[in-house]
Amino acid sequence: MKKVIAIIVSALFVLSVAGLSFGADEKKAAPAPAPEKKEAAPAKAEKKASAKVKQVTGEVVAVDAAAKTLTIKGKKGEVALSVDEKAAAKLADVKVGDKATVKYKEMDGKNVASSITAKKAAAKKAEKKAAAKKEAAPAPKAEEKK
Repeated sequence: MKKVIAIIVSALFVLSVAGLSFGADEKKAAPAPAPEKKEAAPAKAEKKASAKVKQVTGEVVAVDAAAKTLTIKGKKGEVALSVDEKAAAKLADVKVGDKATVKYKEMDGKNVASSITAKKAAAKKAEKKAAAKKEAAPAPKAEEKK
């Protein structure tokens, strides 16, 4: 029984060493085509850098449908955007004060918006708060008169 276990362990050891040697050969063979990839890599890096999509969420500060521009005040400050043809249709629905999420790319030093998702300004919430303040305000006045 001990001989059988010793043979099995020996066989597993030989197979693992053989597997590692094949793996090492493949890794050594892989760097040979690498110079070709290095030439293609900068072109891909440039495409990725220019094609990186950014996103800003915040309040709409300015909208100019004629000039196809939009300014959003986000967490990191205001972002001025030009709008591409796809997003220009939604630009007419966007008003100052709305909360918007805009996906854009930086192209030739300009931020070009490709997608606009806007939510209308919370006018109803503001009206409710004002109404609540008006209702709450008379109660203290009544107490003051007594």
